[in-house]
Amino acid sequence: EAMLGSLYRRGALGWKVLRRFSSARVRASAARSSGFVAGAALCLAIGTGSTCSFSSAATLKGKAEAQEASSRLSEAFLLKLRGIVGEEHVSVEEEELRSRGEPANSYHRCHRLPDVTVSPSSTEQVSAIVRLCADHEVAVTPYGGATSIEGQLLAPRGGVSLDFGRMSKVLRLSEGDFDVTVQPGIGYLELNEILKPKGLWFPLDPGPGASIGGMAACRCSGSTAVRYGTMRENVISLTVVMADGSIVKTAPRSKKSAAGYDLTRLMVGSEGTLGVITEATLRIYKIPAFKAALRCSFLSIEDASSTVQEIMGKGVAIGRAELMDDTMIHVLNNANGTSYLPHVTMLFEITGERREELESSMQTITEIVESHKPTSLKFTTDSTESEQIWRERKEALWHCFAAYPDKTAFITDVCVPVTRLADLISVCKAELDASPLPAPIVAHAGDGNFHSLIMLDPDNPEELHEAERLSAFMVRKAQEMDGTCTGEHGIGAGKIGYLEKEQGPSGIRVMRAIKDALDPRGILNPGTLLRDSPAVLAAKDKAPPSGCL
Repeated sequence: EAMLGSLYRRGALGWKVLRRFSSARVRASAARSSGFVAGAALCLAIGTGSTCSFSSAATLKGKAEAQEASSRLSEAFLLKLRGIVGEEHVSVEEEELRSRGEPANSYHRCHRLPDVTVSPSSTEQVSAIVRLCADHEVAVTPYGGATSIEGQLLAPRGGVSLDFGRMSKVLRLSEGDFDVTVQPGIGYLELNEILKPKGLWFPLDPGPGASIGGMAACRCSGSTAVRYGTMRENVISLTVVMADGSIVKTAPRSKKSAAGYDLTRLMVGSEGTLGVITEATLRIYKIPAFKAALRCSFLSIEDASSTVQEIMGKGVAIGRAELMDDTMIHVLNNANGTSYLPHVTMLFEITGERREELESSMQTITEIVESHKPTSLKFTTDSTESEQIWRERKEALWHCFAAYPDKTAFITDVCVPVTRLADLISVCKAELDASPLPAPIVAHAGDGNFHSLIMLDPDNPEELHEAERLSAFMVRKAQEMDGTCTGEHGIGAGKIGYLEKEQGPSGIRVMRAIKDALDPRGILNPGTLLRDSPAVLAAKDKAPPSGCL
């Protein structure tokens, strides 16, 4: 219930959706595994990236003993932390440590927990904390919305879990420049509640609960990336505390700069391994004046994908372009009592500043869709009908939990050039459909990114291995098509091996050189993104079997 309360505070949508389903089913699923809370999985439900989690009890065996036997931080060190942030903002309570070291949104586990949680309120406090940790070679793991799923929040070397819950302010808003500066702990939903009365919004939508700091660190995106891009395109500047405690502003607030290395892009996607983000200046946008939604279905993935490509080629302003396969439509029909054709389905959001512009775009899209012989077609400009269309997509994962109450979801994430998406989904769907595990597909068809929601019993080793096998198959096929092992979830601890294959030895050497130069002691989020020392790797010995570790 504490986790559900946290979800409610960080994203009201999560609570509203959760209440539409049987709470008993969700609790039964959550209770099976100490590391899993089904409610936290909403992140992917609206398109991100990011999340569901599970943990077999066997994978955690011996964790308490290992934690007890590990070296604890000295009382003198803890006293200095309390001096920086205040005694009430430093905790060594087991419940607090376990909530940080066993993140509900990731199935990855290690045998260590953080040694202490610390909640700073300013960049200066973060600087002092990191400097203290550097002096004592204590690991630092940033902690924001806790919605990442690839083990970015694990603490294989213990140390400090740096909780940004108190750093959630809007520091500056420039409506004329269309930018805003915020602290890392604010959620994008909370930010949009502040911006909405001014007719503005920050469009990226990785899911309720995600915080801006984590979104930047993991280079997230979501269903709106087809129109607005990812965090890479929407972060103007960052304030970052480096591994020695020094403070760096990565760029000025100007719309462009050709001055020196692009430190902002270096930090975006670094997953907390190069520096700790304490402020972010973001691009914001005018809320579109007019919106419309279109739902259509096709007999094949190829028809759906080619429709998207042709629409984008016409330059139509698409706000979203989402795909669901026939398996997902079956789940939605059973959950809602609807009778949609069980075919591959596309959902489009079209936006415009003038009604005439919107109507013109709708006509163009309708003509293109009809030329690809859809099995169904419906469009609407009614806000209530549009909301219903998008609600079904946003709640896709929840419907999967309702359909399979004794299972949880292993959520995959691969991305290829848009022209190869149909090829990738087709070859992966054949493998998924042949598996004994249910595996509905949802995709951000406009940018080549797709996820499979593999439903399994986390306490069944055979099902866990099968899910890992399917995920590895999808990654391999994506990389063969010049794609990537992750479009928006990041590398974390779970995809290090896939990254090594994708980048090759030379690329990894460059990444390692950057890491060693900026964090020579290796204290920033050790065990994430790059392989660490043997001691760190040993901490993963008790993780679930994985083809990527």
